[in-house]
Amino acid sequence: MADSDKPQIVALSSSLLTDRILLYTNFLPVVNSAAEISLWTMSARQSEVPANLAATMGGEVEPMPDIKPFKEFPYNYLRRLNDLTWDFRLHSPSRMSKIKHQRGYKNLRMRALKLPARLLASFGVENLLEDWLERKLLGYPRSPEAERRLRALQPDVLLTTGTFRYEEPAVYAEARKQGIPSLAFITSWDNISTKNRMVFKYDGYLVWSERMKQELHEFFPYTKTAPIYVVGAPQFDVFFQPRFHQSREAFCAEQGLRPDLPIILYALGSPNFLQEHHGALHLAERLTRGELGDAQMLVRPHPLHDNGREAQMLSNFGDRVVVQRTGKTGTAVPARSQDENQIGEWINTFRHADVVVNLSSTVAIDAAIFDKPVVNLDYDPQPDQPNQELIKDINHRWTHFKPIAESGGIWMTNNPAETLEAVQTYLKHPELHGERRRWMAEYVCGYLDGRCGERMAESLLDFTRQFAGKERGQWR
Repeated sequence: MADSDKPQIVALSSSLLTDRILLYTNFLPVVNSAAEISLWTMSARQSEVPANLAATMGGEVEPMPDIKPFKEFPYNYLRRLNDLTWDFRLHSPSRMSKIKHQRGYKNLRMRALKLPARLLASFGVENLLEDWLERKLLGYPRSPEAERRLRALQPDVLLTTGTFRYEEPAVYAEARKQGIPSLAFITSWDNISTKNRMVFKYDGYLVWSERMKQELHEFFPYTKTAPIYVVGAPQFDVFFQPRFHQSREAFCAEQGLRPDLPIILYALGSPNFLQEHHGALHLAERLTRGELGDAQMLVRPHPLHDNGREAQMLSNFGDRVVVQRTGKTGTAVPARSQDENQIGEWINTFRHADVVVNLSSTVAIDAAIFDKPVVNLDYDPQPDQPNQELIKDINHRWTHFKPIAESGGIWMTNNPAETLEAVQTYLKHPELHGERRRWMAEYVCGYLDGRCGERMAESLLDFTRQFAGKERGQWR
């Protein structure tokens, strides 16, 4: 039972990317010092990790309520219409690039929506459309279980960490109808400029940086009157916790690597977006031919998308090419979580890498925090290069990544030969571009002090003090 003298908070998490913020930073101890908090997570359905950790840090864990999708027509149809209307009104470089290049925008349904969306944008009625759509979506009951659980618990505040995802808006809608104030954490630096719209309006927001705050105002003008807390990037707090740090010898022993040889880390993104593994295959071939000297390569699949495929593809390159297993095969993506060993592996992978190769992802920032040289592909490594123009856009037009690609802190390469040269040079001169790498990390993260989880918790408590105790719905 909650302490009657303390406010009650429900925090939602539908991804391991936010689980590790709530569980491995100082977020929970700080919140628990002044409030009672319950975590509703997708991972609690298939893992004991969240419950075990939260119990020691001061929180209760329950599975996320059952959720059903919107009906395709008219709800999803109207959501896509709203997205396109705002795209044509704002002309965001990232969103317009996605419309031009990504397959999902070329099907018959999306093509049919473009003309009415352009007309609505030209008449400047995008705010009216979104307000009307919000009311319509709030009226669709996606989670009767969430309605029952919220009514029984009667929390003072709801914290949602997945406003752009499938699950959490359904729970938020039920909280909104009950007058429960909501604080929304924007999960990542690219969400505002690249994702589909947040149709629902929240009472307050948490962002990483001042730059994200500016983007929030630009893309969602109504947020100018809401409290917005700049807290930093709390998932990186663990990088500053010595308890996770391993010696190079211990890390290499676990990974099947040699501590006396340089480690080239090839970090992969989502295979649902780009086929980056072709770049890893090519670099592995060059390494095994001796073109990178006496070195070794560690391939890290994205933990949300690791299904063992990369390990199979790279299994024939010998003991100089090692593939990590970052995800639990057979577990649905939203239900995945990470235990302390997996968190430690993530951290030490970047601590002990000598060069990091990637394609326009947040791992460039992971590397920069540890002052590791970053090679960034500026080309499509897939044969026939079907996404060449898209990748050029990501690096040189997309709002979130263009400043990084053009910062001077990473080595942009236009073909496999240049990638090979960049890796070779960085292995000999790892100090190159170090000052600009620091700028990259500070620009994206806002704070690099290991205290972002605390800052996030303090902001949540401040928000709770402002809204808890008010008559339900008074602030809307």
